[in-house]
Amino acid sequence: MSRLRAVLSATLLASAIALGPATLWAQADNKIDVTGKWVFNVTTDAGTGTPAVTLKQQGDSLTGHYSSQTLGEADLKGTVKDRKITFTFRIELQGTPLVVTYAGTVESNAAMKGTVDIGGAATGTFTAKRQ
Repeated sequence: MSRLRAVLSATLLASAIALGPATLWAQADNKIDVTGKWVFNVTTDAGTGTPAVTLKQQGDSLTGHYSSQTLGEADLKGTVKDRKITFTFRIELQGTPLVVTYAGTVESNAAMKGTVDIGGAATGTFTAKRQ
């Protein structure tokens, strides 16, 4: 009986060792890091645009910079958690201050999509690809 326990214990230990790295690799593959330069394709009821966005992720927190011909330049702040991304920045559009909100899903470390709300003045959708 003790020999059977020893064989079973050795088998379970070998399985745990074999599965451990695979599980860690799978978790590493699922880790999202959106740090870098992105090109967005935005479609709103007010028009379209292709802003450039630079993001820096630290844990769940995002900081970065937004740049477009339509809305100009702005620093942004946001979060990334469980493949959900949200960031906001402030602009002035024709003398009116607005908060722009992007919210979406990170599909991979190279792609995301979602919605944009330009302070209630316009809403739409976006896709984004890492440069």
